[in-house]
Amino acid sequence: MRSYTTKRLALVIPTLFLASLVVFFLIRFIPGDVIDLMIAEQGPISDLNRGEIEQVLGLDLPVYTQYVHWLGGAIRGDLGTSLWSESSISDEILARLPVTFELGILALVIALIVALPVGIYSAMRQDTIGDYLGRSFAILSLAVPNFWIATMIIVFPSIWWGWSPPMTMVAFGEDPMTNLQMFIIPALVMGTSMSAVTVRMTRTMMLEVLRQDYIRTAWSKGLRERVVVMRHALKNAMIPVVTIVGLQVPILIGGAVIMEQIFSLPGIGRLMIDAISRRDYPVVSGVMIFMAIFVLFANLLVDLTYGYLDPRIKYK
Repeated sequence: MRSYTTKRLALVIPTLFLASLVVFFLIRFIPGDVIDLMIAEQGPISDLNRGEIEQVLGLDLPVYTQYVHWLGGAIRGDLGTSLWSESSISDEILARLPVTFELGILALVIALIVALPVGIYSAMRQDTIGDYLGRSFAILSLAVPNFWIATMIIVFPSIWWGWSPPMTMVAFGEDPMTNLQMFIIPALVMGTSMSAVTVRMTRTMMLEVLRQDYIRTAWSKGLRERVVVMRHALKNAMIPVVTIVGLQVPILIGGAVIMEQIFSLPGIGRLMIDAISRRDYPVVSGVMIFMAIFVLFANLLVDLTYGYLDPRIKYK
């Protein structure tokens, strides 16, 4: 286990290096320039002033030199400062992280609460009305975009009943109920959408496991259905399901970007959207490399979970 973990951690370094190249240079291919946006916002300035601004912001240096400086700071834990506000990007990420973290955890919990019971029930009651309803729910959740559902939740209730979800951020420590009211709707939208794939995978794997000989032996011993499912079948069926959940982490982050924008949640996703619209290159690069680190370690955690679910797996 220790050797495997060490090897996986060693692979993180070249992966993050490649990710840093992509996130640093890709944003600079977007049409538009931060200096042009500053000119448009502050009014016409002379070419000399433009050159001075580029020098102050460090944009007069070659792109590869900017990358080396940024990478050196990132290795030390300093992601730089915003071109607009001159605030520390690391401080901005840490300040907004609790919002994105809370939304993501709630969405993931909701997805598992919905997916596992529905998937297990569909497998246990194959080709019944309940099975058809569970499969139809999964297909519908896959077919309907979650951002469309979120938009409809905001638009139609406000037109019909004059109601809209809370849009003013309240910290959990200040008022837990108001905080949950603000997060529960976007979390439900994200969680329901994420649960669709997990429902289908859980049902498929449960059906496969339930046909195994050791499950037939458990039935022949007269064990109760709950014991057969929870003690013998579910654990072995969960390995591919855990893989699917791990692969959904990037989807969870991408969904958080959209939900935070729609529901005015001041999280990391909204920070990135604002930075892209303003061509704030250091902020975009800092947020993206932070997300890359999170996804890499989430996948490592998923791999290590296999050893608990299946003792036959040996890490070398």
